[in-house]
Order: sequence, then structure tokens, then C-alpha cells
Amino acid sequence: MSRGNKSAERNPVREISPIMTGAEKKPKLFDSSIVSGPQEAVHFITNILESSTEYSIIGKDLDGTIRLWNEGARRLYGYEPEEVIGRANSSMLHVSEDFKAGKPQQIMNAALLDGKWEGTINRRRKNGEVFTARLVITPRRDASGKPVGFLLISKDISAEIQMSQYARSLIEASVDPLVTISADGKITDVNEATIKVTGLPREKLIGTDFSNYFTEPEKAREGYRQVFAQGSVTDYPLTIRHLDGRLTDVLYNASVYRDVRGNVLGVFAAARDVTAQKQASQYARSLIEASVDPLVTISADGKITDVNEATIKVTGLPREKLIGTDFSNYFTEPEKARE
Repeated sequence: MSRGNKSAERNPVREISPIMTGAEKKPKLFDSSIVSGPQEAVHFITNILESSTEYSIIGKDLDGTIRLWNEGARRLYGYEPEEVIGRANSSMLHVSEDFKAGKPQQIMNAALLDGKWEGTINRRRKNGEVFTARLVITPRRDASGKPVGFLLISKDISAEIQMSQYARSLIEASVDPLVTISADGKITDVNEATIKVTGLPREKLIGTDFSNYFTEPEKAREGYRQVFAQGSVTDYPLTIRHLDGRLTDVLYNASVYRDVRGNVLGVFAAARDVTAQKQASQYARSLIEASVDPLVTISADGKITDVNEATIKVTGLPREKLIGTDFSNYFTEPEKARE
């Protein structure tokens, strides 16, 4: 066979050695046998792979052999392109538990069946560190539509998970019932304090009507509608009914929460238990009403703000007629009363 024929048999696009771009030497990011077309297309794809640093992009054959490895994959997993392209199987990126359980094959089967698989999965770096990634895998097909491999796009979401867990821990640490409510009044999340005050588990609460758990459902509905209309409410009084019939008086503070574009997603509501305060107030009221002497509270401008039953009897006027009027009006010497 001639020297020219040997050169023709050789497949340079399957080599792993670096390619040259001007005077700069760069590693090859993909096996060019997976790309058909002019050299401009190859350069275009190379530029995309080099600039995609936030997401790992990996191409592999049906048997798992890696054919494409971008800069994001290098940063995420720690392998250089020349270590993996055409030489390594993508199974090395899976944790052993998933591999033994057949999860990689299940994911590929789902991608072939549905056209895409998307979810979270544990992955392993070159140094053995395990992290959680959000993964999207789609089939690669040839010109006839026959599957020839897969394209995997992933991102490390470990930091997002840690932040979410931290936020969750703060929510669960609250002794006040906390609830998130959708635009149609359905509960979307609750904390442990809400579970205790209602007597129902999280899965029984989520998806149900927020107003169902109060002694005055319509008043509860009006409350969250005000939040959507005004942006927030403060000290909105409601009474929560426990599964066993126990009642808890609360004051709700609620506000809307939004996505990054400012669109309202729902309502975040926090309930402060005021049962003890209410009972103390009722007790104090009972002492006032028990007095046989007329008792009155008066504002700085001389207006009556509260009265007891004895005052009602001595004046002959109901409470609602007395409150807000001038204290001095009910005496034979009004000016002296003012003094």
C-alpha cells in the first residue's frame, strides 16, 4: 500500500492530540468524526465549547465512549480533554451506587423513549468528590434518524442545594406558623409550626385551600386577597382550628414574593400566636366589667375610648353611643369635667 493510501486510511479527526490555532496550542475538545461539514463548522463548534464554561457539555456514543468534552466539563469534572475523548467511558462520572442500580441505563432508555431526560443526579469528579448536578440528556441521531449517542448538559447545583437547605432550616426554626400560598389560595409550602397548629401532616396541607383551616374561612380568603391587591397586610386577626377542635388566635403578617423579573409568585404569611395575650386581655376585661363603679378610658383630646357595663347603666347609653364622644358631655358641669 502506498504512503498516500496509508494517509487516507488514517482518521485524523479521531486523534486526541492538540490542534493548532495560530501560534497557540489548544487541546482538542471533540472527536470530529461526530461532525460532518466544512471546517468553518468545526471551528464554530470549537468556539462554542471553549466559551461554555458554566455548563458541562459532553457527547458520547451509545456505548458510553466520550466523543466531546467542553471547557465546562473540564472545570466541573477535573479531566483534561485528552484524558477522556475517545479513551474514557462516561460511566466513570457516575457514583457506584447509581451504576450498580442501573440508573445510567434507565436514564438513557428514558431519553431515547421521550426525546429527553432531565433531573438531578449525583456525579463524581476526578478527585473522587461527589456533587449534585442538574442534568439534561438528549439523544444524538444520524441523518437517517438512528440514535448514535447522547448529548449531556449539566451544572453543579451543590451551592444552590446548600442555600436552599439553609433557608429551609431558618423557616423550620421559626416557632410561628409559616405558609406560602399560590394566587388561587392553595397552600404550596408549610413549616413544622403550621403542622403542629393544624394537626395535619405537610402532605395533607399542601395543595389545599388556605382558608379551610380557620374559624372564618371567608375572612381568611379576604386576607390573602388583600395581600395580592396591596402587596402586604399587617396584624390581620384570624383563628386557626386544630384537627382536634382546639383554637389558636393569631395575627397574620403577609406579603407577596416575586421571581427575579418581579412577577408575583405567591404570598408568604407568618402567623403570630396571640392566644395568651387575648386570654389576658379577656381576663382584664372581666375584672373591669366586674366592677360596680363606672370605669372609663379617655383619649388625650377628651374622647371616650372604652367604658364598662356600670358606665352604660349610669348613663343609660349603649357602649357604641358613648365611645368617641366627649367625656364631659355626661356631667352637669361639663367645664369642670374637662378641667
